Amino acid sequence: MTTGSSRTSRPAADRISTFKGQERALRADRLGTGGLLLSVLAATAPLMVVAGVMPTTFAVMGIVGQPLLFVLLGVVLILFSVGYAEMSRHVHNAGAFYAYISRGLGGTAGAGAALVALVAYNALQAGIYGIFGFEVSGLLATYAEVEVAWWIPALAAVAAVGLLGWLKIDVNARVLGVLLVVEVLLVVVFDIAAVTDPGKEGLSLHAFDPGTLTGAGVGTALCFCIAAFLGFEQAPVYAEETSRPHVLVPRVMFLAVGGVAVFFALSSWALTVATGPSEIVGTARRQSAGLLFFLTGSRLGGTFTDVLHVLFVTGMFAALLSFHNVVARYAFAMGREGLLPAAFGRTSGTSGAPGTGSLLQTAVAAVVVTAFAVTDDKPAGDPTAPVLHLFTWLGNVGALGVIVLMAAASLSVVVFFVRRGAAGTQAVRLATSALAGLALLVIAGYTVRDFDVLVGAGPGSALSWVLPGVIGLALAAGLVQGLVLRSRKPEVHARIGLGNEAFQLEKAAGRTP
Repeated sequence: MTTGSSRTSRPAADRISTFKGQERALRADRLGTGGLLLSVLAATAPLMVVAGVMPTTFAVMGIVGQPLLFVLLGVVLILFSVGYAEMSRHVHNAGAFYAYISRGLGGTAGAGAALVALVAYNALQAGIYGIFGFEVSGLLATYAEVEVAWWIPALAAVAAVGLLGWLKIDVNARVLGVLLVVEVLLVVVFDIAAVTDPGKEGLSLHAFDPGTLTGAGVGTALCFCIAAFLGFEQAPVYAEETSRPHVLVPRVMFLAVGGVAVFFALSSWALTVATGPSEIVGTARRQSAGLLFFLTGSRLGGTFTDVLHVLFVTGMFAALLSFHNVVARYAFAMGREGLLPAAFGRTSGTSGAPGTGSLLQTAVAAVVVTAFAVTDDKPAGDPTAPVLHLFTWLGNVGALGVIVLMAAASLSVVVFFVRRGAAGTQAVRLATSALAGLALLVIAGYTVRDFDVLVGAGPGSALSWVLPGVIGLALAAGLVQGLVLRSRKPEVHARIGLGNEAFQLEKAAGRTP
C-alpha cells in the first residue's frame, strides 16, 4: 500500500498532484519483486507449454534435443535481457517495447512498434481463448457428462478476465500467483516421478547432445520453443506500478528468463526420460497433446492426472489474465501519448487500473471469439475446426510480432547508448544486444519461412503469407501514423515513448497536458 512517506520519497517527475495527472499515471508501489515476477511468469503458462508445446515440437518437428533448444534460447534471451534491462533503468513506461524503440530509433519507429505490440499481444491473448474453451468443454463432457460448445466457456472467460482486469493490479497478482505456484508444483512432481521411474533407457542425457539438433525441423522447433518464453519481456510494462523500477524490473527479467529456461529444459528432458529418447518422438505422435497426461497416469495415478487436467485450464486462465493486463497497459500508454484516442490514456478512479484499455481488450477478445464461433460448423476434434485455428493462427501471429519487437528493441538499445556517448562504458551490453538481435532476426526469418508448418497449412497455402502479413500490415500502419504525426502534430510525435515524463515537463513549463 502506498504510504505518505513513499509518496514523498519518489522523484518529483513521478509524483502527480492533479486529478487529471492521476488519470494519466498508473498507481505506483502496487507491485514488489514477488508480485511482478508472478505477473510476468503467468504469461508463460508452464503447464500449457509442457502439455501442449513440448509434445507438438517432439511430434511435428521430430527433434529429440528440445531440452538443449531451451538452454540455447535461454542464453539468447539472457543476452537480450542484458541491454533490455539496462534500458529499463532509463525508461519507465507502460509502453515498454515501443517506448524503448522510440528512445533509440525515433518516434516514427516507436509508433510502428506500438501498433505491432498491440496487435501481437491481442492475438496471443485471443488465441488462448480457443484452446481454453476447447479444454473446458472437454472436461465438462468427461467429468460432468455435459455437452457445451467451446465458445460458451471461452466467452465466460472473456467476461471474468475483463472483470479482473478492471481491478487493482495487486489483486491480479495474487490470483496469478496462486494459479502459477500450484501449476509449477504439479509439473515438478511429474519431473521427479519421471526421473525416479525412467523408461527402459534410464536417466539418459542424450536429449542434450548437440547431434540431436539436426534436420529441417530445427528452425521451426526454435519458433515453437521461443514462444514458450513469451512473458518475461513484459516486466517493463509494469515499471510505473513498482516503487523501484530501476531495481525490480531488471531483477525480475533475469529471474524470469533463467527460471523459465531451467524449468522448461528439465521438464522437456523429463519427458524424454519417461519414454526413452529413442521413443519420445513416436510416443508424442501417438499421444499428441495427451502425452503428459498419458505419462502421469501410469506413474502418479488417475487422481493426480485429473487434477493436472484442471490445472491445465487454470494455467491458461492465468495466461489470459496476464496478457490482458499487458494489452490494457499498452493501450493506456498509447492513449496517453496520442497514438490512440485520449480516452485510453485514463485510469479508473477506484482501482488506478487502465480501465478503458481493459475494456478495449475485452471487446476485441469477445469479437474474435464470436467470429470464430459463428464460422464453427465442425466437431471440435476435427483438425480443421475454427476453435483449433483460433489458437494456432493467432498464437503464431502474436509470437512473430513479439520476436520482431525484441529484435528491434535490441537494435534500439545499441543506438540509444551510442547516441548518449556511452558506447565505451556500455560496450558489453551493446555487444550482447547486437548478438541477441541477430539471433532473433534469424528466428524471425525461420518463423516466416515455416509459417505454413506452424499453423498446419499445406505447402503453398495463402495462410503462409496472409497471417505473417498481419504483423507487416500493423507495422506499416503504425509507421504511416508516425509520419503523419511528425508532419501534422510534431508536439505529439515528440512525446512518443516519453510516457508520463512528457506531461511532467509540460506542466513544469506551465502548459496543461
